[in-house]
Amino acid sequence: MKIIILGAGQVGTSVAESLVSEANDITVVDTDPARLSLLQDRLDLRTVTGNASSPSVLRRAGAEDADMLIAVTQSDQTNLCASKTAHALFNLPTRIARVRSTDYADHTELFDEKNFAVDFSICPEQIITEYIVKLIEFPEALQVLEFAKGQVSLVAVRAFEGGPLVGHPLKDMRKHLPQVDARIAAIFRRDSPIIPEGDTVIEVGDEVFCLAASKDIRKVMRELRRMDKTVKRIMVAGGGNIGHRVVRAVEGDYQVKVIDRNKRHAEWLAENVKSALVLQGDATDEKLLEDENVDQMDFFLALTNDDENNIMAALLAKRMGARRVAALINRRSYADLLQGSQIDITISPAQTSIGTLLAHVRRGDVAAVHSLRRGAAEALELVVHGDEKSSQVVGRRIEDLPVIKGATIGAIVRRVRPKEQPAFTEDPDSAPQYKVIMAHHDTVIKAEDHVIVFVVSKKLVPKVEKLFQVGVGFL
Repeated sequence: MKIIILGAGQVGTSVAESLVSEANDITVVDTDPARLSLLQDRLDLRTVTGNASSPSVLRRAGAEDADMLIAVTQSDQTNLCASKTAHALFNLPTRIARVRSTDYADHTELFDEKNFAVDFSICPEQIITEYIVKLIEFPEALQVLEFAKGQVSLVAVRAFEGGPLVGHPLKDMRKHLPQVDARIAAIFRRDSPIIPEGDTVIEVGDEVFCLAASKDIRKVMRELRRMDKTVKRIMVAGGGNIGHRVVRAVEGDYQVKVIDRNKRHAEWLAENVKSALVLQGDATDEKLLEDENVDQMDFFLALTNDDENNIMAALLAKRMGARRVAALINRRSYADLLQGSQIDITISPAQTSIGTLLAHVRRGDVAAVHSLRRGAAEALELVVHGDEKSSQVVGRRIEDLPVIKGATIGAIVRRVRPKEQPAFTEDPDSAPQYKVIMAHHDTVIKAEDHVIVFVVSKKLVPKVEKLFQVGVGFL
């Protein structure tokens, strides 16, 4: 696929890294030649220096025969203008734009073909906010991800000493949870993947990915990890775009304090939050943290725009007694270095938000993509189409499918008639009804199933996509 990426910032660079590794023809456009030079030295791609919304620059980037435009510059106006230009002048088939301002996002009619001609808009800051809110809801987890519109959850936890399943084979899970069907999708031990089988024994410190119906996920987590106390008090360092969104999202359910260094911005925050307490100061100031009782905080979130400040603030808060700390870290090398240290969770903005983009780039019908372990692994939700003649998976048991070592089918979400299965929704007449099926060796895949697949390496994604693609003869 020929793809043009506008913007070589954190999001654009992460998208380029992901797509280049999958043998796509990538061109990156940015106004900063030095940034493009560094990118070209690391990755096999083309670069074009210039204004991303300029027709001549888009032409030099190959817009006349490109398959997709991904506009992720820092400017909403540039992204929207580029999308319109690509559609009007080059009839470029698929256009994705990063839109950060709620003024635009609240008026989706602006994105239709008569206006800015955006096929899909993405707001990384909002995606990260929703991700953080889930981590607050499940404070024991390293990651919490949803599939099939919330029907299935994938949760990553670190196994602790004394956990019911630690030191026992996975096949014993059924004894502990006789009423719950769950699946261990993958295990990472000292950063190396282990394909889970019935005789696999979980060890202390293993990073375990659990897949289950969302209503059962807490029961499954108790088998692997001591459940933390419910979060009540939260302190947020940094009231910028992400920090402000997080505060607004959680202040109605928790006691929230937010610290911002800039006096004028702190005053603005105080006027634009409801119940959160806004403090002006430095989140790395030990005296300030002590005065504001950081030792009583259930969750400390370092969400400034500065990686080093976030790291120092999170480490200081942890040392002073905060129960759980997380830091927003843009530099991947920092995130890899610190994950599993005194900082409980490192959040990579680019890797957290990239899955939403990848779902629109993947071949075949991909409903969702989630980046795992800071981009090393992936979980995909693929929609099955075709019939037994045109598809390699329809009508076949999982044990009869071609083996892709490192790829695991974890669960299937199937739409059913009301008489077959009670709805998960409160009003069965208002929404489709689904059942969650944990994948076993004899599970048969049907057309229109949503299949959740875990891959321990991104290099396996093309093989998985090919397996689920429909033959050219299917109509």
